[in-house]
Amino acid sequence: MTEEQKSLKWLSSILDILLSECPWDSVQTIDSLRYLTIEEVYELSESIIAGNREEMGKEMGDLFMHLLFYAKLAEKEGAFTAADVLDGISQKLIRRHPHIALPDREGQLQKPSRSDKPRWEEVKMGEGRRSALEGVPESLPPLVKAVRMQEKASGMGFDFADSGAAHDKFKEEYGEFCQALEAGERGHAEEELGDMLFALVKWAASEGINADDALSRANRKFQRRFTSVERQAQKLGKHLAEMDREEMLQLWEEAKQEERIR
Repeated sequence: MTEEQKSLKWLSSILDILLSECPWDSVQTIDSLRYLTIEEVYELSESIIAGNREEMGKEMGDLFMHLLFYAKLAEKEGAFTAADVLDGISQKLIRRHPHIALPDREGQLQKPSRSDKPRWEEVKMGEGRRSALEGVPESLPPLVKAVRMQEKASGMGFDFADSGAAHDKFKEEYGEFCQALEAGERGHAEEELGDMLFALVKWAASEGINADDALSRANRKFQRRFTSVERQAQKLGKHLAEMDREEMLQLWEEAKQEERIR
């Protein structure tokens, strides 16, 4: 038994005991865990954006535990087992990589079923999907959803010829947004803003930049600098809301300079 197998068995045995003896774990259901799992996913995401690998490992452990927890609850219901889940994803990976020699359940490498590399989204369509966009959850945050829809459309060959064309599309949408604002057409301006943001996401992707990652890091940077401004105001014996714009901008520049020094 490998170290990985030993660790999985250890976690599984701990969960079995908790599910029968812990007052909290024993009353959990698949539905009651859902929102907690969402929290764990966001915590993992934050650790990745922060570049904190130690914290990332911890959050992965929490998420891994949740997934195994779900499998055990589902097994109690007679729905499926952890083995079913792992076998299912292994079979999917083999099906979606027919050009690569991958092992069967017994560890024996199987010959590729084709030599050329298929398009990922084309393989998914072959599994019965009616649209390449079916796999994008409706509840995804809008920015993440835009990124994923564009990736899937691109996977089907629906894309700009190059980054220059994507840039031109962004400039076109920006112009239409400005025109709507100048005309005082607020509803139309909102629609054009959406188109402009969508085009910006695509332009960024064409340059190898994930817009959601970029905005997440920008949010963290703003939070860090704004918190510094608040601290500096307190040291001056002032409340931020009572300061004038020039004073606040001065503290903001100091916060930026402090980061550069670090």
